[in-house]
Amino acid sequence: MQAPAQAPKLSAPIDLQRVRSLFRRPQRVAAADFLRREIAARMFDRLELVKIAPQRLIDAGCGTGADLPQLQKTYPAAQILGVDAALPMLQTAQQPGSRGSALNQLLSKLLPAKAGVDLLCADFAELPLGHLSVDLLWSNLALHWHPQPDRVFAEWRRVLRVNGLLMFSCFGPDSLRELRAAFAEADLAEHTLPFVDMHDFGDQLVEAGFATPVLDMETITVTYDTTQALLADVRALGGNPLATVPRGLMGRQRWQRMLAALERGRRADGKLALTFEVIYGHAFRPQARMTSSGEAIIRFDLPRKGPK
Repeated sequence: MQAPAQAPKLSAPIDLQRVRSLFRRPQRVAAADFLRREIAARMFDRLELVKIAPQRLIDAGCGTGADLPQLQKTYPAAQILGVDAALPMLQTAQQPGSRGSALNQLLSKLLPAKAGVDLLCADFAELPLGHLSVDLLWSNLALHWHPQPDRVFAEWRRVLRVNGLLMFSCFGPDSLRELRAAFAEADLAEHTLPFVDMHDFGDQLVEAGFATPVLDMETITVTYDTTQALLADVRALGGNPLATVPRGLMGRQRWQRMLAALERGRRADGKLALTFEVIYGHAFRPQARMTSSGEAIIRFDLPRKGPK
């Protein structure tokens, strides 16, 4: 993997093994799929504005493959690779009757062998793919699970072809603010991820060698009737993968203080609210300006000869 020019930045002390463990039970994360589907729909709306015809694309952090059918519908002639580090998630995508499995069977009958959907268990920060081998890299709500997003961007640029497109979404720092404030009344430990700011992502994209990065954000508020339902969705979204998380159960008194703080935050309509700051980003891989040895590349457009 090509490392960025500067030292890697640690967004948070995330334990990658713990992340994979949290996603080993697909049924555990399924309850929060409504939010992933909503954000995916908004990403597809943005993708419609970009005119590309990829031959090969990757869904990095594809989970159970819920985005793969729409990607294949949008680009029916493309070879699509769903990548996830949690093998049970990919096994769910392969099960008979799953969306990805049924779609792939149909496409195998209608399209050439190069088209269709394949699944690969791998770390999206160390892809087992060659340089310049992908036209579109898509990633929905996966980037914030990696402790060094600048290294991830460098790897994604490595596999993208010239003028290839990166499109991703992830949570921003204002996400889960109600839960963070409630836990702060219980103890001093970090119980939610310190998500990366949108502007820092922009800087990292430029440092990794991407051109014209465009980032925007929006806030999505989900409401609940009970604290149990709210906390269940937080767990379904991945929970707390920080290496600094205290081992063992939280004491009863501290847990009750946290729950009481959440209850005090009920809105006028009686609902509990949970905020998600969603960051959307896209950028292109430009033509190289320097060789791997640091020599400048200068391109000349030769004049065309006119008709004689």
